[in-house]
Amino acid sequence: MTTPSQAANASATQALLHVLVLDDDPLLLEVMREMLVACGPSTVVLETEARTALQRLDQAMPDVLICDLMLPEMDGIEFLQAAAAQGYQGKVILISALEDGVREAAGELARALGLQVVGSFRKPLEQNQLRAALTC
Repeated sequence: MTTPSQAANASATQALLHVLVLDDDPLLLEVMREMLVACGPSTVVLETEARTALQRLDQAMPDVLICDLMLPEMDGIEFLQAAAAQGYQGKVILISALEDGVREAAGELARALGLQVVGSFRKPLEQNQLRAALTC
């Protein structure tokens, strides 16, 4: 027999996770979609343009935002500043091919802006890193 707390835990682990992924590499976006689906039930929105992603962020307020720091029309820091200004409250995962120190500094800046950074990873992101960041 399932207790109420077990049922609540089961439904929490099966809750649909809403994720927005922003990266200018379409191939990486598709890989991220596959990795997210493998992590559990989720809706995944893929975006290559930062300004469009900001509109989607404002409309949908996803649970998780995965953001590359190097974007062509707006760098990741500028995007994160705009997301914080819009009141984004979900988790943030930073990804970049930049050096560790740059990623760490970007994470600290995002935290100072009030964002909930749960991971900062070197590209390409590995499945176990993503899974760990999503369960934070």
